[in-house]
Amino acid sequence: QVQLVESGGGLVQPGGSLRLSCAASGRIVSINDMNWYRQAPGKQRELVASITSGGTTNCGDSVKGRFTISRDNAKNTMYLQMNSLKPEDTAVYYCNADVRYINRLGYQRQGDYWGQGTQVTVSS
Repeated sequence: QVQLVESGGGLVQPGGSLRLSCAASGRIVSINDMNWYRQAPGKQRELVASITSGGTTNCGDSVKGRFTISRDNAKNTMYLQMNSLKPEDTAVYYCNADVRYINRLGYQRQGDYWGQGTQVTVSS
């Protein structure tokens, strides 16, 4: 019913920058909270940053001051601007969203959706 697709990952040197995008598609009525998570090899998935539909943001301590989360509600898209990247930022980054949508029968439903993930590697 709803798809989230991340893009923008890649290989970057320490100190560099990347901008991730997460585009939501489907018969979307509205999107509430949106989040970025990441998971490094051998570690648990952790919340990186979150943003409400009204634009209130919150970033984890490990990325505060370096990462900025934003969204464009008209485009159903969320972004993560990552600056001053460190090797410990290496992980698969996932977007997550609480979405209100219209199902095949025409009813409104609410669901929690995840993207497929995009790899970010910080290495010299």
